[in-house]
Amino acid sequence: MYFYWRKAFLSFLLLSLVLVTLSGCGLRTSHPIKMRASTATLREATLEQLLENINSNAAKLQTLKATVDIDSSVLEQKKEKVTDNPQVPGYILMRKPDMLRMIGLMPVVHNHAFDMVTNGKKFEFAIPPRNKFYVGSDQQPQKPATDPLLNLRPQHISDALLLRPINPEKEIVVLEHTTEVVKDPKTHKDAEQDAYTVEVINRDEAGAFLSRKIVFSRTDLMPHEQYIYDRQGRLVTYARYENFANKAGVMFPGIISIQRPIEGYSITISMVKLDVNVPLTDDQFVLTQPPGSQLINLDTQSSAAATQGKQPQ
Repeated sequence: MYFYWRKAFLSFLLLSLVLVTLSGCGLRTSHPIKMRASTATLREATLEQLLENINSNAAKLQTLKATVDIDSSVLEQKKEKVTDNPQVPGYILMRKPDMLRMIGLMPVVHNHAFDMVTNGKKFEFAIPPRNKFYVGSDQQPQKPATDPLLNLRPQHISDALLLRPINPEKEIVVLEHTTEVVKDPKTHKDAEQDAYTVEVINRDEAGAFLSRKIVFSRTDLMPHEQYIYDRQGRLVTYARYENFANKAGVMFPGIISIQRPIEGYSITISMVKLDVNVPLTDDQFVLTQPPGSQLINLDTQSSAAATQGKQPQ
């Protein structure tokens, strides 16, 4: 009898210990695993120095002419998957304050895959493989189109391509000590590293709102990330900058990744050849409607059956 009582007591005690352990009551608590810290040498800077970094570099850059490789992907919301498009070569022309042209070429044959130009107020967008010619304003439509390609605006590219200078008379800036996940220079594994984040608060007639966040790496004090928000506080553009190099006195990234979360597309621009502050003429920012192409006004979403040299049906 004693043997059976002792065996039952031990079984009960063992079961109680298991239940207490599983419930997390009293015996053991779990702690989140802390990511290893980066071993990189970090640099110090003040808010004034970071602002000078942005504004002086922006003032030096007036024009840009680049041969690029363009990678893009779109989010298919119905299928809940991301589709990567084939990489295409292309060109980018930029002239301040508002002129931008981006051309994408078909792989191998190098015919135009698309040609897009803006003067800061209106844009034109030719897609020869579709035989379409789109026009419209640079203003973002309130409701994104089902075709992610039709949500593309030149302003998205220029806003991310160039870090606009900060105007202290119209904007409030705040410095925040933050962290970012980087590849450790010694282990080449993910590590947490201190960073500087400059928060830009804009002011208009309706009041103040968060306009941008610019994240500076503590290893080189260059802006490696930019978050752009709309008036309602939504993230409209995320840009990441890598491989900075000095081009005629201007620090410019070799890789620029642009994400538009609301419209569901992303573009990565890799610089193959870059020239800054070279003369660019007005003619280089003129795009004419290709013969036989269909004219579509994206502002009104009206499709005119007009072709080059003909009246709309």
